Order: sequence, then C-alpha cells, then structure tokens
Amino acid sequence: MVERVLVTLDGAIRDPDAPLLYADDIGTLRGDGVFETVLVREGTACALELHLGRLRRSAEALELPAPNLDAWRSAVQTAAKEWGSEREGLLRMVLTRGRDSHHGSSSKATAINGGELSEAEPATTGYVLVLSVPDRVKTARTEGVSVITLSRGISIDLAQAAPWQLLGAKTLSYATNMAALRFAQRMGADDVIFTSTEHRVLEGPRSTVVISRGKQLITPPARNGVLPGTTQRALYTVAEKAGYECLYEPLFTADLITADSIWMLSSVTLAARVKSLDGLRMSAPDTAAEITELVDRGIAQQGSIADW
Repeated sequence: MVERVLVTLDGAIRDPDAPLLYADDIGTLRGDGVFETVLVREGTACALELHLGRLRRSAEALELPAPNLDAWRSAVQTAAKEWGSEREGLLRMVLTRGRDSHHGSSSKATAINGGELSEAEPATTGYVLVLSVPDRVKTARTEGVSVITLSRGISIDLAQAAPWQLLGAKTLSYATNMAALRFAQRMGADDVIFTSTEHRVLEGPRSTVVISRGKQLITPPARNGVLPGTTQRALYTVAEKAGYECLYEPLFTADLITADSIWMLSSVTLAARVKSLDGLRMSAPDTAAEITELVDRGIAQQGSIADW
C-alpha cells in the first residue's frame, strides 16, 4: 500500500522521495503561492469542482497565471486513483509562482506547470500530493475539539480596505496559522477560533466556523476577511433542502457561547463539533448527528456540481 502519491500537471506519477522543487522556488522562499486540501474518499476527490473554483480565485488574487483547470482536474483524478479506494487520503494541490531566477527573464513552462504560457511569461510550479489522513482527524470527527478564541489583531474592514492582505485567498503563507495552533496546544486546546479587533468571529486556522441555533446555520460572511469554505458551502446546499435556514451573518464572540452548537468545518476533517470553548463545556444538541450527516451528504453530492 502506497504511503504517498505525487503527480505533476503533465500527468506523470513521480517518485515522492525524489527532489521536485528548485531551491529558489518562490513558494518556498516567500510563501508566494496558493493551495487546496481535498479529502480523497473511495478513490474520489471530494467536492473537487468547489476546490478548483477556489484555487482559480486564489490564483487571481495573487495575480498568478490562470490555472489550467483541466490539467489540475486530470492530475487530481490520477493521484486519487493511484491512492486507491480502500482508505481516505489527504490530497493537496500546490501552485507557486515558480523559480525566482526565472522572473524578469524569458522562460518556457516546464513539465510541472499546467498553464499555457508564452515564452516571455515565467513558468509556475504545480503538483498534487496525497498523504495519509492524520490520526487527529478521526478523533475530531468522533469526539469533537476543544477550542480557544484568539485575536487575529485585525479589523473586519481590512479585507475590503486592503485587498493586498489576501485575506480571502488560500495562500501558502500559513506560518501564523500554525503558530496559533501550537499556542492552543500549549494551552491544552485542540483548535482556535480567530476573532477581530471588534470581537467578531472570523475563522479557524484551517477551518470555517458555523454555529447552529435550532434550524438555523450561521457562518461569518466572506467580506469580513474569511476564506469561503468549500465544506460549509456543501453543507448549506443540502441543509437548505432539509429545512434549515442557512445564513451568512456577522457573529460576535458572545454568539458562540449562546449557540446550540459550534462547528469547525474543513475539507478533510469535515465536521468537528466544538466540545469546549475557552474552557466552557459545550453539550451536543439534538441536531448534532443530523448536521454531521448533512456534511457527509453535501460533499458526496458535489461531484456533479459545476465550478462556482
């Protein structure tokens, strides 16, 4: 059974233990690139079109060459098939600006580039990597997560006032997010919910925050500087048909405490219920199992939904 699968955008299955990136790749030097993380289940990449759409929008925000979505789609399907259908996998699509030495000079695209570039346009770097799903994922799904709130130190107005901050793009610059998770672990927690300077709820370091109130589901709007969630989108699609009112509304930290339940939604963990918030125990509501089932159903149905 393979432990890792690496596929480049020319469709080649590469040796995952062989070097792939150049030392001057800008994604490594500066975090100048974008990525998507996708759950592989039964040999299929879940909600792939939603992820491809977000990859395209993130690339546009960074002014990267438009990704060749057909090449990405084919590479993902090859990687998922190579991984197999007997177990889940964590699939990453990574796109960087390419080599620093190629910027400012003429360069043709290489085999790891999926775009159709002119000779004057530097080549990007792109690849698909599949790994085993971490053990923490199963625990989060079944037992929930303990969460602390941390200030991100920014206003909800920053995303619109300073678009160069890239708050709505999924970039490779994740050092701050990982630092927040390490801090949470030192505090005895599993995860983090970021808040703004106005005490508005933002998002998790690698998840979207959704609260439930009876038959309502509420998540902060993208204009507040949060990354639009693919799993949240999939949930809303099926939850509305199941009788839920699905809303995009600003939330204060106090709204978390008074909610029936808080959910951290992400592409691989899917639905993790917050079992404690800043040390306050959060009991599971009667709708907990239904919400989890709706998330599973939502991502299963996304394979036939077009790019958004």
